[in-house]
Amino acid sequence: MLRQYKLRDYKFRLVFWVVVLSVLGVMIIGSADKSFQMKQLIGLGVGIVCMVVVSLMDYSWLINFYWIYYVLGIVLLLAVRFFGTEVNGAKRWIDLGFFRFQPSDVVKIILIIFFTKFFIRHEEDLNKFRTILKAIALLFVPWFLIAKQPDLSTSIVVILIFCALYFIAGLSSKIIGGMILICIPLAVIGMMLVTQPDQKILQGYQYQRIMGWLQPEKYPDISYQQTNSKIAIGSGQLYGKGLNNSNVNSVKNGNFIAEPQTDFIFAVAGEELGFLGCCLIITLEFLIAIECVLVGKNARDISGTLICCGMAALIGFQSFINICVATGLMPNTGLPLPFVSYGLTSLVSLYIGIGLVLNIGLQVRKY
Repeated sequence: MLRQYKLRDYKFRLVFWVVVLSVLGVMIIGSADKSFQMKQLIGLGVGIVCMVVVSLMDYSWLINFYWIYYVLGIVLLLAVRFFGTEVNGAKRWIDLGFFRFQPSDVVKIILIIFFTKFFIRHEEDLNKFRTILKAIALLFVPWFLIAKQPDLSTSIVVILIFCALYFIAGLSSKIIGGMILICIPLAVIGMMLVTQPDQKILQGYQYQRIMGWLQPEKYPDISYQQTNSKIAIGSGQLYGKGLNNSNVNSVKNGNFIAEPQTDFIFAVAGEELGFLGCCLIITLEFLIAIECVLVGKNARDISGTLICCGMAALIGFQSFINICVATGLMPNTGLPLPFVSYGLTSLVSLYIGIGLVLNIGLQVRKY
């Protein structure tokens, strides 16, 4: 479980990027809504402790319990379904008093660990139809429970992480090519179907968000949040208006952005830190993802590579989707910006994932 590690092998650069981005997030959250800042700061402290503890535990020992993690994840998602707290028509949280626990954030880390071990166990028959079908079936259960909350954005991220892990594990290029040829026309057909007024594929609010994105002038009540987000980012110009400003022309100060501390934290960053602040956030997210990939590249075995690439995929895809939503490049979805948005479960879960990456970095392949 615990091994002797050398301090010089510890990836302090990755720790530095993560902590800097998290501290920046705490500052922006405080500017967006002061009442959430202290909780996020406590979450940061808990996250750092969890990261350090996990980084000293042998990842190859931890992943042996992958089935236990998987079952635990399913139990948590079922607990949300039956005992969860409903907010704005979505049941994604379990109210613990001090904070609301969101199991889907933990499940993302669990699925990275689970499918890492699963693909290792099926290394010899990875490209056989039976293995592919089994993997999809195992993914479907948590995906279905997340999608029914409903949480379309997280369910999409889960699929993207799964695809990235399967690709890194060694999925045949012929199978990948065949899936692309099938998925592209299906995506086009699906987009045509979901934009029909009488469609039954998406729920009402999901259809409205897509139409509000495609035709904002016809759906001003639906698109106002993204419209105001773009106005806020643009108004920040190069240097921004400054954190905690009292500017009467501020979109954030005028309460024109709902939940600015979570899904639209990037809009607050754009208005108050400007273009340079946005570039800093994007650069830090990119550096963290790249650092994970670099650690995975030098991992001592394929399981270490898969975990690192899974974390890189999680941070990369989730950051991309959140920023695209805030800038109007994608339909509005409720997805936090990693290490920046308010959310204790998300923050601590990400730090646990980074702890795994750090442990893999401590056991790099020796040349």
